[in-house]
Amino acid sequence: MVRAMTLAITNATVVPIVSEPFTGTVLVEGLTIVELGVAVEIPVDADVVDAGSAWLLPGLIDAHVHLGVCEEGEGWAGEDTNEMTNPVMAAARAIDAINPREQGFADALAGGVTSVNVNPGSGNPIGGLTVAIKTHGTYVDEMVLRSPSGLKSALGENPKRIYGEKGKTPSTRLGVALTLREAFTAARAHQVALGKAAADPESSPVAGNLVHEALIMVLKRQIPWRQHCHRADDIATALRIAEEFGYELVLDHGTEGYLLADVLAERGVPVLYGPMIVSRSKVEVRHRSPKGPGILDRAGVAVSIITDHPVVPIEFLITQAALAVKEGMDRSAALRAVTINPATVMGVADRVGSLEVGKDADLVLWSGDPLDFASRPLRVWVDGAEVYSYDEATT
Repeated sequence: MVRAMTLAITNATVVPIVSEPFTGTVLVEGLTIVELGVAVEIPVDADVVDAGSAWLLPGLIDAHVHLGVCEEGEGWAGEDTNEMTNPVMAAARAIDAINPREQGFADALAGGVTSVNVNPGSGNPIGGLTVAIKTHGTYVDEMVLRSPSGLKSALGENPKRIYGEKGKTPSTRLGVALTLREAFTAARAHQVALGKAAADPESSPVAGNLVHEALIMVLKRQIPWRQHCHRADDIATALRIAEEFGYELVLDHGTEGYLLADVLAERGVPVLYGPMIVSRSKVEVRHRSPKGPGILDRAGVAVSIITDHPVVPIEFLITQAALAVKEGMDRSAALRAVTINPATVMGVADRVGSLEVGKDADLVLWSGDPLDFASRPLRVWVDGAEVYSYDEATT
């Protein structure tokens, strides 16, 4: 990876996301954006890229993927999405299963996606800790933006099917909700015990418990509860349990979230909508609609669009955003849904998700409007280093 000390991308149609577009320059020093505008003075030693009016945006962000933990083309040997030997796997960490050399990372860069949130799967009521990473690197620990960035949980068909087939609890929606409540109640009791032990130096020490400790991070609102759910009734259960225990709730998928849009907006619950380019493969996604993101956005819900890669290949993240626009979503809202909104959910909006002074130089130069199906990423920079360049001759 070759990184220019100073990079100036000039004559670009710049779309900062959080401010109005303009034609001008973005200046990068090292890893960071240091200036952008219509009249930027370019240092004499800068590596200058003339964009030729091409569109420059921040790297896209997908807040719900299984990139690197569900390796494409590897079969069972590369399938590490779910540890389905216990319904409560709160202490399991997605980072321990990520292979950064998996093909999906190259596909992400080719699609302009520079940051993702890698989740465990939805086979368990509580699946494990998520991690926010960049999509370029060879050593995953150096790619991390935030770890952990959330705790994955699942309602609906998947966990009841998995454990019902085993003849174990939970085998119904009642059982899944019970499993979550029991886990949080036990963690809260552990939290109280830790507090009492800390207040009384002569008391017996409390034995460590990785599951309880992971759940306590949620109870303390240090990380969000990432709730997989599709149907409106499951969304209602997610809201109910979140209110009982007081944690920060994020809805992953939210296929029928548009049916409860006003409630979600009132409670300030963000929705990571998708995947959208899929068949009605099971009952709980039969009402999925590309109109959903627009309905949620107009109601005041903070919407992100997700691929659930590899369910939808990650390079089609922007395609889903364009589809949402086709079905009524505001164009600016659609771009926020694949940049600053997911960055905020992941807790990394101070570094990525928009073009601003002081943020990471994760940049994508598009041949035209990225919401035009005919546009493609031409060049991609991560932390100021060029990591992808489209070569028409080799495609």
